Order: sequence, then C-alpha cells, then structure tokens
Amino acid sequence: MSKISDIIRTQFASGDAARDAGLEIPEDVKRYSDITYGDKGQHPNWQMLDVYRPGSVSEDEKLPVIVVIHGGGWVYGDKEVYRFYSASLAERGFAVVCYSYRLAPEYIFPSSLEDTCAVMNWIVENEDKYGFDLDNIFGVGDSAGGTLIGLAASFLTNKDYADKFDFKASDKFRFKGIAFNCAAFEVKAVSDADANMGSLMDDLMGKKATDKDLEIVNTGNYVTSAFPPSFLMSATGDFLKDELPKMTEVMIRNSVPFTCKYYTSPNGDLGHVFHCNMKLAEAAECNDDETQFFKNLM
Repeated sequence: MSKISDIIRTQFASGDAARDAGLEIPEDVKRYSDITYGDKGQHPNWQMLDVYRPGSVSEDEKLPVIVVIHGGGWVYGDKEVYRFYSASLAERGFAVVCYSYRLAPEYIFPSSLEDTCAVMNWIVENEDKYGFDLDNIFGVGDSAGGTLIGLAASFLTNKDYADKFDFKASDKFRFKGIAFNCAAFEVKAVSDADANMGSLMDDLMGKKATDKDLEIVNTGNYVTSAFPPSFLMSATGDFLKDELPKMTEVMIRNSVPFTCKYYTSPNGDLGHVFHCNMKLAEAAECNDDETQFFKNLM
C-alpha cells in the first residue's frame, strides 16, 4: 500500500467521525442493515449493503431508488460512513441502497465495478421484497465514487465498454438519472496533475499504472448520447472543482442532458463532499436540488 493510501485511510476516517459525531438515524427512516449481495458470501466483509426507506410509507409500496456509491480514493470507505447521508435521501421519498465495495490495494480494479454490477443485479432480484421501482432508478457518487457512478452508467449504455469485462448487469436495470458530486471524472487528467493521485492509481491497478490502465477508468472516454441525464456539482473548497468544466464539456459534446451547480456559502469555503455533512444547511440545499432533479425525470 502506498503512503498516500495509508494517510487517506487514517485522515478520512478521523474527519468522517468528527463530521457525524452526535448524529442518529432519524426515527422516520426504516433501515435494513448488513444484507449480503454478490457471490453468496465469497467476500462477506466487503459485499454488504443497507436499504433505507421512509418509515411513513407502506413496505409493499414501490418507491424510486437511489443507489449511493461512496468515495474514498478507491482505498477507503464503506456503507457505514454514508449512513446518515443515505437516511437523509430516504427522508426525501426514495428507497436508498448504500453498499460497500472491495477496496484497493487489497482488491484491484475492476473489483469495485464488478461489485457495483452485483448490486444492480441484487436490486432487480429484490424488487418486490424491498419495494424498488425499477422504472425509476437513480445513482449518486462522490469523489472516487463519482468515477465509479460514471463508469457504471457507461457499462450500462456503452456496449464497447461493457465488453471489456467478464461480468454482466441485468438488462432490467438502468439509471434514469445520476449525480456526480465533487467527482473525480477525468482520472487521467487528475493523475497527471497530482503525484499522490498517481500513487493511488498504482494501488487501484495493483502495479505501476500506465496510460492504458488509466484510460479504462477515464469516464469521459465512454460517455455516449445514451448516457443518463446527469446532475453535476462542486463547491468553492472542493479540490476537484476543476473537474466540473471537463464534465460539462463531455456532456455537451455527447448531447447528454445535464444540470450543473456550483455551491457557495457566506460562512467560507465549502469543502470536498460537503453534501455528506448533515449539519450544513448547504448540504440540505444540495441534496434537495439533486433529489428534485431526479423527481423531475420521473
């Protein structure tokens, strides 16, 4: 493991714990915890998910779905870190699926994408049990999870990209819309500009990452006109905010409908993935904007 991966695991965990201190899952949200997906327990410490639903809605009523893909530089994070964020989305009228996926360097790419496809298949298989409306599935991803939501959407809409891998996603699953939150979109460009990012990509690939390796996780390469409508956002203190114009250029070039938001605050800079901080009014604003974007697509 590279030194930067070690640092990320330590510092991100400390920061997330401070961010979430004192929070509890709202009483009006029902949480189904620690559900195994994927290879029937082959990776029990990784392939786990939670489902959140608004408690006021009957369990047999189907709801639109949001799939939450956590960030963490491909080397850190799990579903627990996003439990309060996921619950907040459920409060807005969605069935929310938040999952852990295999992390680098213990597991190299495409393990994270394979796990994402396994979650898609699990959602289809459990449509009735958890009240999933398969006609209205959405996805959100931030930071490295923003890379992954883009690659997942490309996997579903670009056969040439899907054919690079030996796993499949159900043809009953499609994203009606997705959101890129403070996303690492053009990974190759970020890596070229940041030596630490290069080390992270070495961890992700399990070797010294080449340009060819980076191309396969460079979302912009695989966006087509079939890509789902997208919500793009960043903020004043986001160290990935320069990705925002790259995303808009790719969407325009491929005629993909999108909404772009750049968030500010009178109290100073809003940091990377600020939307996950349930104590911020700006997080509530952003999450309202995104869920309304999804509702407008229904």
